[in-house]
Amino acid sequence: MPHWTPEEMPDLTGRVAMVTGASSGIGFQTALELARHGARTLLAVRDPARGAHALERITAVVPSARGLVEVVPVDLASLDSIEDAAADLADRTAAVDILVNNAGVMVPDGRTTVDGFELQFGTNHLGHFALTGRLLPLLLAAEAPRVVTVSSLTHRHAKPIWDFEPITADTTEPVSGKPVTVDLATVQPVTVKPGHPESDGHHRVARYGRSKLANLLFARELDRRAKHARLSLASIAVHPGYAATGLFTKTSFSRHNRVIAGLAQLVTRATGQSSATGAWPSLYAATHIDLFGGEYIGPRGLGEMRGAPTHAFMSAIARDEAVAAVLWDQSVVATGVGYEELSR
Repeated sequence: MPHWTPEEMPDLTGRVAMVTGASSGIGFQTALELARHGARTLLAVRDPARGAHALERITAVVPSARGLVEVVPVDLASLDSIEDAAADLADRTAAVDILVNNAGVMVPDGRTTVDGFELQFGTNHLGHFALTGRLLPLLLAAEAPRVVTVSSLTHRHAKPIWDFEPITADTTEPVSGKPVTVDLATVQPVTVKPGHPESDGHHRVARYGRSKLANLLFARELDRRAKHARLSLASIAVHPGYAATGLFTKTSFSRHNRVIAGLAQLVTRATGQSSATGAWPSLYAATHIDLFGGEYIGPRGLGEMRGAPTHAFMSAIARDEAVAAVLWDQSVVATGVGYEELSR
């Protein structure tokens, strides 16, 4: 594909776009360009004050977007908050044309979501799984809806082991006492117990990678199910390469270690790209007419670290439909969001 830039985006006047994590980084840049091209842009953010600041920044750059940019409070680490946000949105609009599942947490200090799930998996995957499902009626009310889900290069090294069962505060046992962790590589139940390497705090980086693998599996499975149901919805996964998003600087490692934070900034400057360019894959996936769903888009440069968007490499596990189907079914159980519209 040619060296695409956001200047080639179509006029989005009359379309409704929602971006999670829109208060900063890639999410902000994605929302900015969608608004610049005429979309009514909904900033889905955890902190309404930061969302309001992002709105002011966008309308300062794009005065024509005044009245077309709105803040939608939602905490992806809370299933109740997600349900409330979907209900709020149903009162605001009859349809959503574009949903960009962008928000994420990386190696946080906190350990669990409001509902007791491991924080990265619970926010990055389960939160977006639940939100997309709750918004499905609004998406299907659009003529040609697109769901864009942001994954990561880190998915390539991830092991498909998930903790779906909410855990207690001391992380010693699932709430129900029943181990439901699933090793999707063999589709056999396994239990990750305290003391196991996967349960230790220094493996939070690995958990982040697993959450990003889950994002990619979800995006492709959603597209398969939509096509099977003969629906017009297209689901596309993307990754931003190595972008200066601020996500790494918000990790527990970098917050508590200035050396690590400084090194990360140097590496980003040398090999990465700006958050504005990091948003290009999301914008391309959300708007380009030559994409039909199921694709994985990322930067075209060396190692997919930077550059204009193109089709990206995905791991063998990410391409495994059986793995994706098990992840989907377990996510339905964990969130209580059933995607009934896909089975009608």
